[in-house]
Amino acid sequence: MFRKMEKVIGGIIMGNVIDLNKLVEFASGKRLLDTMQDRQRIKKDVIKTKNFNVVLICLESNQEIPSRPEPYEVCFYIIDGSGTFTVGKEKYDLAKGNMIFAPANVARGIKSKERLTLLGIQEAH
Repeated sequence: MFRKMEKVIGGIIMGNVIDLNKLVEFASGKRLLDTMQDRQRIKKDVIKTKNFNVVLICLESNQEIPSRPEPYEVCFYIIDGSGTFTVGKEKYDLAKGNMIFAPANVARGIKSKERLTLLGIQEAH
């Protein structure tokens, strides 16, 4: 007989399954998401631990998070859709299944070409 063991790590029960499909939510309206308030509408914290954070980002077609430096490293993994990602001075066209890394203190930005769903796996901050 198997017993379910629960171990809490950073406020998250180890082994819990998170259904990202239930968290996907798009915010229509503004195209340029240039304020923190705008970005909070399209970004959801999925997991926060002492070592890393995972956020779900959902952009409507042609929405943009302008390029700006952030004090933490991040990998973006595209779940669905496509967009142009800026890291430093370079631009990269990415689509479903692609991943890109942005170092800390280097400007990064995202502009969707179509509805875009992605994960940001961030250094804890």
